[in-house]
Amino acid sequence: MSDTGDENGVRNGVPSGVPSRPAQEPADGRAEGTQESRSGIRGTALGRAPVPLSVLDLVTVGAGSTAHDSLRTSVAIARLAESRGYHRHWVAEHHSMPGVASSSPAVILAHLAAHTSRIRLGSGGVMLPNHAPLAVAEQFGTLEALAPGRIDLGLGRAPGTDGRTAAALRGPGRLEEGADEFPRRLAELTRFLDDDFPDGHPYARVHAVPGPVQGPAGRPPLWLLGSSGFSAQLAGELGLPFAYAHHFSAAGTLPALDLYRHSFRPSAVLDAPYAVIGVSALAADTDEEARAQVRTGALSMLRLRTGRPGLVPTPEEAAAYPYTPLEREFVDGWLANIVHGTPDAVADGLDGLAKRTGADELMLTANAHSGAARLRSYELVADAYGMPAQAPAVD
Repeated sequence: MSDTGDENGVRNGVPSGVPSRPAQEPADGRAEGTQESRSGIRGTALGRAPVPLSVLDLVTVGAGSTAHDSLRTSVAIARLAESRGYHRHWVAEHHSMPGVASSSPAVILAHLAAHTSRIRLGSGGVMLPNHAPLAVAEQFGTLEALAPGRIDLGLGRAPGTDGRTAAALRGPGRLEEGADEFPRRLAELTRFLDDDFPDGHPYARVHAVPGPVQGPAGRPPLWLLGSSGFSAQLAGELGLPFAYAHHFSAAGTLPALDLYRHSFRPSAVLDAPYAVIGVSALAADTDEEARAQVRTGALSMLRLRTGRPGLVPTPEEAAAYPYTPLEREFVDGWLANIVHGTPDAVADGLDGLAKRTGADELMLTANAHSGAARLRSYELVADAYGMPAQAPAVD
């Protein structure tokens, strides 16, 4: 049976540019020189860590600080993560949320690239429905040119904000796009990244630059992100790596990972599934300090979910807040999904989570009021696992 495509660049329901057939690669997919090796998808567990560890940076802004302060903290975290062997550092796209400063992942990643030299940098993720595929291809082509071989393009289907803000981002008539629109936009983005629209296609002479039209160029690997089964199944069918948002949707983690693995079809990108889960984790020198910091993030999330977003409150404000019974129930449930405490306790919690889920990589997000507490957490986790310290890269 022939593999035919339509004008949107979709072949048998699979976006073009993401092969649907197995590549001829070594069985483990990790041998030197394979696509997986070159793309940096698979990391290496260092020290006593059960799997590779990475960073998910929400660039949180605490009360009394500024976006400038938070972005400086992000640079410090990226440099620390690079020196201690974390595999990648991703930033997430959020809009109209005073407590985060990550509305423009590509801009932040360019800044982080200028201050690091080895660690992988990526989006966790770009919310594709908010953007024209060509614009995303150009942004990440630029990032790949700035930091060759270090860029990941993680894509999400949610708006990363409330409905009103999403309408302002997308413009009239696009807020209620159907689920089938995401695969079409993914196919279009892939075509732009590979510069391979077929002859006769309306975009055949449109080129994303920087990109292949200028000569041989690297291409950031695509990841699909999600907190439901839709992206899990699509990632599996396309043979792409998958990242699940365990940090805010823990109840769906195992079903989504099972669906991804059962749906997986080998591709030129991966010959076996590769699943990352985002994990809320905060280590501190004492249990009391860890509890004080994670409560600030819990109160911030409560306010966001009840339509009162703001800066991340101080530990004192979180301790003094007059919770209603329903609010207390929400906060207690939220805290139950955060791995927090002393470094050894956090390592034990991460070990157990890796074992329960079978995740190939853990991406840690340390949400707290204090930037210093966030930075310290990543250092303590690395210490707990005996991850080797390296000299920071020279600017």
